[in-house]
Amino acid sequence: MNETKMNVAKAENKQINEELRAKSLPGMPCLILNITLILGFIALFIWSVVVLDGGGADPLAITAVIVSSLYAFFIGPMLFVGLKVLGPNEAYVLTFFGKYYGTLRGAGFFQVNPFAMPVNPACDTSVQTGNTGVPEQTVKLGATGLSLNAATGLKNKRLSLKAMTLSNDMQKINDQRGNPIIIGIVVIWKVVNTAQAVFNVDNYKDFLSIQCDAALRNIVRLYPYDIAGSGSTEQGDEKSLRGSSDEIAACLRDAIQEKVGVAGLEISEARITNLSYAPEIAAAMLQRQQASAVVDARQMIVDGAVGMVEMALARLGDSDIVKLDEERKAAMVSNLLVVLCGNRDAQPIVNSGSLY
Repeated sequence: MNETKMNVAKAENKQINEELRAKSLPGMPCLILNITLILGFIALFIWSVVVLDGGGADPLAITAVIVSSLYAFFIGPMLFVGLKVLGPNEAYVLTFFGKYYGTLRGAGFFQVNPFAMPVNPACDTSVQTGNTGVPEQTVKLGATGLSLNAATGLKNKRLSLKAMTLSNDMQKINDQRGNPIIIGIVVIWKVVNTAQAVFNVDNYKDFLSIQCDAALRNIVRLYPYDIAGSGSTEQGDEKSLRGSSDEIAACLRDAIQEKVGVAGLEISEARITNLSYAPEIAAAMLQRQQASAVVDARQMIVDGAVGMVEMALARLGDSDIVKLDEERKAAMVSNLLVVLCGNRDAQPIVNSGSLY
């Protein structure tokens, strides 16, 4: 008995995790046929009523009244509920008395079971700008006080299979060194499994938004904003948020995809759109970056000056232009380094006497 229940549970889970194709018929032929039958049964109903009004109790007329009225006023109009229209990259997830019936995909006009109802718990949720709700506005109709949702009109139960953009609000997060930074990301995503998106999570758009925020926090705390003393380049294999944008984007995309795979979503790209220090430390970090840039510039100047002095001494020695002892070489090296490394132009002094 327990084994049978386990098999049934596994079958239900498999049905939810795997997308099924909903049974459907071409919509236009079904629409024309249904309208024709309704008109025919209305004519039959009128004929039967006329026969019965004539005083006859014809069983055939009584049967015709029952059948024609049943189809013309109940079955026929109910079949119109099963007519569905889909555009490109749209889908309906249908349930039949609470059970997953299937997914209707593809652009066109379809006829499905009228009791199969579309389900989309995220139909009123927007994540394009990071806001997970649509302001509700109501419009009063007449004296009855009937209200309609003016933000969405009739609820749209279609699932969009197009590539969509998620751009949550910017967050303040501490990086690897504990510095507070302001960071924002944009995520390109789409629904690839409609059954998982509807049934595995309560609201797949809210779920995606929350998981993006959580993944961003986990990734940012693993890397520093910048590497001190490195300028715009990385030192060795150490990565930073500012200097390794491609690597950080790949890690962020993989982290989000791992979390939202259960909801049937596919993350195409995740990129950092805004990156800056928090206002309380921005001024101090700017001074540090300026100091680091000055040190890097000085280091480059010193390296170039030493190379030029070395080349000058080598050229003088090879050409036998002048012979200098160690003391004079040291003085020449000192003077050249002062000239080459100084912030201001050197003021030349002409020696008209002897070198010694």
